[in-house]
Amino acid sequence: MPFPCPLCETQSEEKIHSSAIPHPREFFHCANCRLIFVPPACFLPPEQEKARYSEHNNDPADKRYREFLSQAFFPLSKRLKPGASGLDYGCGPGPTLQLLFQEAGFSMRGFDPFFANDEALLKQTYDFVTCTETAEHFHRPLEEFERINGLLKPGGHFTMLTGIWWDEMVFADWYYQRDPTHVVFYHQDTFRWLAQRFKWAMHFEGRNVVTFQKPATTAG
Repeated sequence: MPFPCPLCETQSEEKIHSSAIPHPREFFHCANCRLIFVPPACFLPPEQEKARYSEHNNDPADKRYREFLSQAFFPLSKRLKPGASGLDYGCGPGPTLQLLFQEAGFSMRGFDPFFANDEALLKQTYDFVTCTETAEHFHRPLEEFERINGLLKPGGHFTMLTGIWWDEMVFADWYYQRDPTHVVFYHQDTFRWLAQRFKWAMHFEGRNVVTFQKPATTAG
């Protein structure tokens, strides 16, 4: 039975990998947008998913963690106007990225369905949205990106930090696919599909960071 791609909704039958450790999972590749994904039957139950996230050591005082997030912070902060306001979408239990932006003079709040589930924040719009080590957890990525597009003001910036798979990699050997909460994996062509879908401008900021910009005006 073919699985529809959870991003572009193309029917896909190409299974590229199976894994039994730490949990049995199957991985499918979309030939259209090049997303690699696991089907819903392979998702962890919500309580196990949250328990896994709670194991992460996302300490705002950890210098190495701050340096890791700087991959997203520095290129995005250079694109922002003074006083810009943002949302960290998927901030997790340790909202470190918010501190980096606040220390630089920007306003930033954090939303997370498990740790900071303030739905009121999703009814506002922002000059920038970040999504660091979060998009690989999206069960319904198309819905998530549609929501993020709606959170952006015209001309707003959206920066993602996630493990990106590249053509020279052997997916079965990639450590990133071994995390049972990682259910979607993006190729650089996947981001090009997203840019076309939402009419975003796109800039690769590094091997695992990409920034999009929403059009400043709507045509028509």
